[in-house]
Amino acid sequence: MANHSGTSLDATTVLITVTGPDKPGVTKALMAALSGQDVSLLDVEQVVIRGRLTLGVLVSVTSDPEDVQDVVEQAMASVGIDVAVEVGAATAGQAPSSHAVVLLGSPVTPRAFSAVAAELAGQGGNIDSIRGIADYPLTGLELMVSVQGRADVAADAALRKGLAAVASRHSVDIAVERGGLARRAKRLIVFDVDSTLIQGEVIEMLAAHAGREAEVAAVTERAMRGELDFTQSLHERVAALAGLDAAVVDEVAASLELTPGARTTIRTLHRLGYHCGLVSGGFRQVIDGLAHELELDFVRANTLEIVDGHLTGRVIGEVVDRAGKARALRTFADQVGVPMEQTVAVGDGANDIDMLSVAGLGIAFNAKPALREVADAALSHPFLDAVLFILGVTRDEIEAADAADGVLRRVPLQ
Repeated sequence: MANHSGTSLDATTVLITVTGPDKPGVTKALMAALSGQDVSLLDVEQVVIRGRLTLGVLVSVTSDPEDVQDVVEQAMASVGIDVAVEVGAATAGQAPSSHAVVLLGSPVTPRAFSAVAAELAGQGGNIDSIRGIADYPLTGLELMVSVQGRADVAADAALRKGLAAVASRHSVDIAVERGGLARRAKRLIVFDVDSTLIQGEVIEMLAAHAGREAEVAAVTERAMRGELDFTQSLHERVAALAGLDAAVVDEVAASLELTPGARTTIRTLHRLGYHCGLVSGGFRQVIDGLAHELELDFVRANTLEIVDGHLTGRVIGEVVDRAGKARALRTFADQVGVPMEQTVAVGDGANDIDMLSVAGLGIAFNAKPALREVADAALSHPFLDAVLFILGVTRDEIEAADAADGVLRRVPLQ
């Protein structure tokens, strides 16, 4: 009669761990040796790090476990691999990790990792597994962590706060998410545009043509820090554009520069089946072409009023402000039938606070302090594809897909 672990009541469990240089035939030799014994496989795990193999096999044995040990040791010696055998190993399965912690840096130092491990331990957390998820443009490590008694929002906030302090001290980025299926269920993402999807602020580019760039930039900075009502600041800045030739709008649209990693990010999210959109306090006439080029599903932004080929200094319709961004995200989610907990929002300014707060996962990208305080994750490196690593996508997966499509390339980092 079998018990719930898959072993018979009179069986002995044996854990076999082999280590050495990864090469063809190791697993075959081990399994061939085990096939001549009266054993059943219970679990198998393997990892290869820079050509070094670690393979663990848990078996149940109804015969003499020492015979199994002798056979395995001989088989591994024949292929030049070290082996350790533990008789009577525990068979209890491991519960799913409660949290995923993604550590990103350029570089990630042992000191930083030690500080992360110490903070986790101090909050009752145990690291269940670690895997490398990126070596470009950042080093990325994903830690699956079990934290006992962390089933409420306040406890999660304490964990994020503690790790955020570590991130600040060691110049790394750390993202914390709940583990389990919910982490892998994200299906919709929206990006802010200015200083998030693209480099720079569109309204300042327009203002430069009007000779009022410094004036408008100062107002923008105050609004992004949350010191000025966004709607008021928008009207004030747009008024400075009155009389500007509408052809300038097209010139600015043609000059937009994407944030490094933006194309990779959107391309990969499309492959994963995400609905992707833009929610911006900027202007439709400037970003619509970019949205079309990137094949995005949704755009919500302000509309500049143009009369007789010139900007009037006013916007048409409802202003997409801080609250409007959150409404736009909800509208997009409703349109495609995605629950809010499966949404992601990425932004950089105070006017993104509501949007990131209502999203299932809010990511602050090179953001002002007001936004970092409410975000689930904060990125401080200038590469938008780091968003993918937070979502659990690895660089190897990205590049394998790019290679299959013939678009793989690595841009040298300065």
